[in-house]
Amino acid sequence: MAKKVLVAMSGGVDSSVAAALLKEQGYEVTGATMQLWHETGAKSACSLAAVEDARRVAGSLEIPFYLFNLQKEFQQEVIDSFIREYKLGRTPNPCIQCNRALKFGQLLSKAEELGIDLIATGHYARISREGGRFRLLRGRDPEKDQSYFLYTLTADKLKKTLFPLGEYRKREIRELAKTYQLDIADKPDSQEICFIPDNNYKEFLHRRGGLSETPGDIVDTKGNIIGSHRGVYNYTIGQRRGLGVSRGVPLYVVDISAETNTVVAGSNEEVMGKTFTAADFNWLAGSSPGNRFHAQVKIRYNALPQPATVTVLAEGRVEIEFDQPQRAIAPGQAAVVYAGEEVLGGGKILSRGFA
Repeated sequence: MAKKVLVAMSGGVDSSVAAALLKEQGYEVTGATMQLWHETGAKSACSLAAVEDARRVAGSLEIPFYLFNLQKEFQQEVIDSFIREYKLGRTPNPCIQCNRALKFGQLLSKAEELGIDLIATGHYARISREGGRFRLLRGRDPEKDQSYFLYTLTADKLKKTLFPLGEYRKREIRELAKTYQLDIADKPDSQEICFIPDNNYKEFLHRRGGLSETPGDIVDTKGNIIGSHRGVYNYTIGQRRGLGVSRGVPLYVVDISAETNTVVAGSNEEVMGKTFTAADFNWLAGSSPGNRFHAQVKIRYNALPQPATVTVLAEGRVEIEFDQPQRAIAPGQAAVVYAGEEVLGGGKILSRGFA
């Protein structure tokens, strides 16, 4: 009998082609869209239009389709977490939280309830199986690789997951969409946070999160007051524009303290750092490859992995020291550890040192 798979369909090109590929490969495919957000101005997978696109594609592929209302779970796991992190002066990555709690949490549970063996998504990543061990690998397309967002997976979840697009490049996926005669073949990719209208996260935090523009001090790295800010959540590590401070040389946001309501500004050199700690670390194999080892580490999605020494600490924390200083290590973002193409694990950046 053909294996059953529940495909997360967002109404976009990638997830639609993922469903088509799996059907062509002989799987018994069912499509599912998670209704996450309904506010006016929502984009991408969060919009009602995206739900209809997914439903229409499922119809054209002649596969069953489910719509799961997970707005409550999305609010609790993603929106509330997003707001809470900004209140703490951090810069969160809501896509990682959504993957952990919704796509590989709630959706997997829904599949099990329906008696479906596997789930699949349109992520550009790969899963290999060697000797009974499942490994998460980077996608073949270096410009679209999304393994960074998937570090919260476990070996047990990898065993139940398919990434049909992992071996493809984006241009090939669009061509396949035309081959399958999907009417979303030319639909633009989503680039922004889906639940924030017009990418105006500051307005969202003010309106939905109750964050107020409480004025405070901008200080230099020695603690001297050099200006004032309009609320710490308006700033991110590495930011240059919008500081409103002139000292004859370009200044960048070096640190943010929600506790003292302070923004620290410094030179280009001072925004560089070599060491940081990360918390809530997840090792995909269930444990780290050692207490101290050399690997490559990414500290943001669009960064290249950089050589670093990883030291495993207690209570799910690690300390990472780059071989060379890196720019704008931002608390709240993810640090993902690689061994070549394999994702070993990842966690949330907690605090940073300076170069």
